Amino acid sequence: TVVLVITSDLGPDAADRLAAMTLKEAVDGRGAGHPYRRAVIVSDAAWFDTPLLHESPTITVGGPGVNGVAGRFGAELPTVWADAERVVIQAEFREGPIRAALWGTDAAAPAAAVDAFIHRGWLDEFLDRCWRFRAGAFA
Repeated sequence: TVVLVITSDLGPDAADRLAAMTLKEAVDGRGAGHPYRRAVIVSDAAWFDTPLLHESPTITVGGPGVNGVAGRFGAELPTVWADAERVVIQAEFREGPIRAALWGTDAAAPAAAVDAFIHRGWLDEFLDRCWRFRAGAFA
C-alpha cells in the first residue's frame, strides 16, 4: 500500500487534497484490484503519529511549508524535476524507504507536480520498486 500524505489543515475541496485524489486514482488503477496495491490518503499528523507508516512507500502532496512530512522529506530527497522553480518533484526510489515529495510554490502547483509524476513515468517507476516481487515475500 502506498501512503499519500497531505497536510491536516485542508478542507474537502482544497487543491492539495484534490491532487492527492488524482494520484490515488492513478495508483489504484495500476493496482488492478489487488488488495495491497492501492493508495491511502492520510494527514501529516497521522503519519507522524503512526510509526508503522514510516517504512511504507510514501508520497507527499503539498509543500514543505504546510505539510510536515514534505518538510522532512524536502531536506532528505534529491530534486529529480523542477519546472521554472514553480513545480518540484523530489524522490528516492533506490535506497531505504521509497519516497517522493510533489509540491510547488502556489496552490495550483501540487496538481501540476502530480500530473508530471504520473505522465513522465515516475509513478510507474515508483510502483515498480514498491510492488516488485522479493524472494520469500508476498507481493
